Formats: sequence, structure tokens, C-alpha cells
Amino acid sequence: MLPEDFYSSGGRFSGTYLLPGLMRSTQRLPPHILREGLFEAITGYGLGGSSMALFGRVGGGIYTKAADVGADLVGKVERNIPEDDPRNPAVNADNVGDNVGDIAGMGSDLFGSYAESSCASLVVASISSFGIDHDFTAMLYPLLVSSVGILICLITTLFATDFFEIKAVKEIEPALKKQLIISTALMTIGIAIISWLALPSSFTIFNFGAQKKVKSWQLFLCVAVGLWAGLIIGFVTEYYTSNAYSPVQDVADSCRTGAATNVIFGLALGYKSVIIPIFAIAISIFVSFSFAAMYGIAVAALGMLSTIATGLAIDAYGPISDNAGGIAEMAGMSHRIRERTDALDAAGNTTAAIGKGFAIGSAALVSLALFGAFVSRAGISTVDVLTPKVFIGLLVGAMLPYWFSAMTMKSVGSAALKMVEEVLRQFNTIPGLMEGHAKPDYATCVKISTDASIKDMIPPGALVMLTPLIVGTFFGVETLSGVLAGALVSGVQIAISASNTGGAWDNAKKYIEAGGSEHARTLGPKDQHLLFHCVLIFSSFANAGPSKDRSSSHPQDNHLLVIINLPP
Repeated sequence: MLPEDFYSSGGRFSGTYLLPGLMRSTQRLPPHILREGLFEAITGYGLGGSSMALFGRVGGGIYTKAADVGADLVGKVERNIPEDDPRNPAVNADNVGDNVGDIAGMGSDLFGSYAESSCASLVVASISSFGIDHDFTAMLYPLLVSSVGILICLITTLFATDFFEIKAVKEIEPALKKQLIISTALMTIGIAIISWLALPSSFTIFNFGAQKKVKSWQLFLCVAVGLWAGLIIGFVTEYYTSNAYSPVQDVADSCRTGAATNVIFGLALGYKSVIIPIFAIAISIFVSFSFAAMYGIAVAALGMLSTIATGLAIDAYGPISDNAGGIAEMAGMSHRIRERTDALDAAGNTTAAIGKGFAIGSAALVSLALFGAFVSRAGISTVDVLTPKVFIGLLVGAMLPYWFSAMTMKSVGSAALKMVEEVLRQFNTIPGLMEGHAKPDYATCVKISTDASIKDMIPPGALVMLTPLIVGTFFGVETLSGVLAGALVSGVQIAISASNTGGAWDNAKKYIEAGGSEHARTLGPKDQHLLFHCVLIFSSFANAGPSKDRSSSHPQDNHLLVIINLPP
């Protein structure tokens, strides 16, 4: 088995074992519970999955970024030793962080999104003609979409491992992208088949107290528009964060005049990258709601996530190969091995942005569907922004993502500060450490990351869980509806812009470090332009670290969007 096949297998394991947990948990419920108590049962399941996703992603992000900053800033900049060098005290914590933040964190993130989209669609289905007529097969249509997604993604992996053999490094990244395109095309066919077999030709969907007549082909289009909108969001995200395209190269070029212009260009890139994804989400919402009301939006979110087994496989590809490279470096293996794992890691990092876009886009759709379920259950026919209670709620809700991000960024900064101080202390006080004659104290660095991740994820989680309960209890459902709407509109913008800004900064640094093009070599090879190299490390870790997908801040606003809509 070739290395690229092995890493793909590891990612496939993560992706395909994510979805059956959702299927088994729901299918074990007795039929009378599914028909009569579906709201309470499924909402609790979605809340539990989302809560664990929040804790896993935030806690894992704090862990991995604290270790990352300590290992790279001190090791690379101050001591000028290679990445993953065994002399670095934080290197073990850094490698563990790849698993905690990138694998476990991303897996729980996408599982939470899947649980919530299934929750929203099943809730609306239970109070529509599916539930009223006890049409059990049609009511479980969202789970049938998930089932087909598993089969399609398993078939798709064969194209990378058996049908199209990878013979060169430059073929790795296109092969990963082809898997997502192929799975999307096959999934469109699969959705058409199950829509024809499982759904009646005409049925009614609950629409804010009324019943809206919907045809099966309209529901198919709702799922399909979400599926293809997710692909568009993913590739737009990749365009703005990959160093193969001009946006990231412009950010790298801005380092010629220092860190200030680098920060300005990075922030501008992030803000601009919001435009196309927001239009894609808006079109998906319009088409889905026009055809099937809130149920259409819920299944559109499910469609966006239906190929997530392939997306998670692609996302896990980078961390697996990165860990393999770290082990090779620490074990003193051949430099050729490290070069190969670095090439695999670079391809994985580029395509991982696609999964990040999927998670944020689907969170926006799911949040809107859950918001619709809330206002329907609360008996609110309209949310009038001219009402003082609602407008106040909008302002407070729009502020919540900033409050949440402030807490998580402060946590990352505090933990990183302790890690840097500990790494510096060991380099300065342990005799023979730089010469390789002494062994560093890895355990202390691991303990710093572990303690920080467990302790500092509590306040953000409490903010998300308690806000709707406190607002609804003391200020009423009208104010709460404003809070939920404000958090949704604000959070999705912050999540996309900050996530893409961080990814662009990080890949701009890698673009200069690699020196793969004439332009990159003029900017900052390590032996000629150390200043530019340090500027990029500063920008990547001081600014990108708390923002990008591997950490714990702005990208986790998608959890805030969804969880805050669940408790009501």
C-alpha cells in the first residue's frame, strides 16, 4: 500500500464511522416514540451531540494551539531547530495536539452538525403529513439520505485507491478534490432514487401553523441545492486559503514591508472571502424555503453534509501525514521520508479548507431550521425588528459571537504564554539539551496544554448553554427570538472571515518556507531573508493561530449558532 493510500484509508475510517453512530442511535428508538415524542427525544440527542462537539473542538483547539505556538515560536525562531525536533520540549504535545484538535475535534464538529441537521428535519417531519399519517418510511427520509451518503462515500474512495493510481506528488491534491466532486455527483443520483422510492408523490409540510403542499421532486431539489452549495462553499474557501492561488500569494508578498501590511492584507482577504459563501447560503435558503418551508432548509443542510464522510477523510489526511512526519523526525529517519510526508501534509492542508467551509455553511442552515422550529413551537408568527424587545435581542445576539471568541482567544493566548515560558525555561536550564545530550521534560508541556484545555473550555460552553435559558426566562420569547436571529447573522460572517484569514496567513508562511516558486524564493528563503521568515511565523501563529480551523476561536462560532437554538 502506498503512503497516500494509507493516509486516505485512515481518513476514510474517520469519515465512515462517524455516520453509523447517528443512524444506530436514532433507529433504536421505538416507533411510538418516533411518532409521538420525537421532538423531545431527537432534540435531546442533537443537544448532546452539539455540546460534545463544542467541548471537543474548543478544548482540542486550546490544547493544540498552545503546544503549536510553544514548539514553533521557540524552536524555529529562537533556537533555529527543525520542526518536530526531539530536543524541543513541546514537540510531543504538538503531535498529540494534531490528534486532539484536528482529528477528534473535527470529527466531533461534523458529527454535531450532522446530529443537528437530522434533528431539525425529523422534528418538522413529525408534525407534517408524514407523522400525521404514520408514514414511517417518509418520516425517516433524512436518515435514508445519511445512509446513501455512507455508501456513496465508500464507493468514492475506490476512485482514489484503485481506479486512478497516484504516481507523483503533484497528483495528490487533485485526487483528493476529485473524490469530493465524484461523491457529490453520485450523491445527487442517490438522492433522486431515494426521493422517488421513499416519498409519496405529494404530501404536506408544516409551515408556521399551516400545511404547505410539496411534491417529491421539490424535496429532491432542496437536498440537491444544499449538496452543491456545500461544494461551492468548499472550493471558494480553498481558493482563498490555498497558496496555489493569488489571494494567499498576495498575502505572502505583503510581508516584504513587514508584519503590519501582512495583517492588513490577511484581514482584507478574510472579509472578501465571505461574499460568495453568503450568496450560496442565501440562494440555498430561498430555494429550499420556497419549495418546502423550514423542512426544505433542514434537508438542504443535510444534503450539504451528506458527503461529509469523504470530506472528513480529506480533512484527516493532513494531520495523519503530519503526525507521520513528526514521528519520522523524532526517530531520526531518512530525510527523504520527511520530504514525502511533508508533501502529503501540504496537499491535505490545502484540501482541508473544504471541510471547514462545509461545517460553517451547514451550521448556518441548521441554525435557521432550528430557529424556525423554536418560533413555531413558541407560537410566534412574525419576528418584528421594530419591536423594542426584538431589536434589543438582535443587538445582544450579534454581540455573542464576539464575546465567545474573546474568551476562547484569551484562553489560547494564556495557555500559549505558559507553554512558551516553559519551553524557554527548559532550553535555558537543562544542560546539554541543545546538544542532544539531555532529554527534555515532555510531560510538563503536555500537562500545560491538558490543564488549559479542560479548564478554559467551561466559560464559553456556559455562555452558549445558559444564554437562551436566561433570556427566555427573564425577558420572554420575543427577546429570545431576536437574540437567536442576531447570533445567526453575526456568527456566520465572523466564522467564515476569521477562519479564512487564519488559513491564508498560515499557508502564506508555508508558501515562503517551501520556496517552491521563483516568487516565493525572492520573498524569504531561511538562509537569506530571516526577517521575512520571522514575520510570517509571527503572523501565522500570533494572528492565524486563534482564528483558523485548527484552533478554538472564530470557527467554533458555528457551534454557538446551533447550540444556542437548541435549548429553547
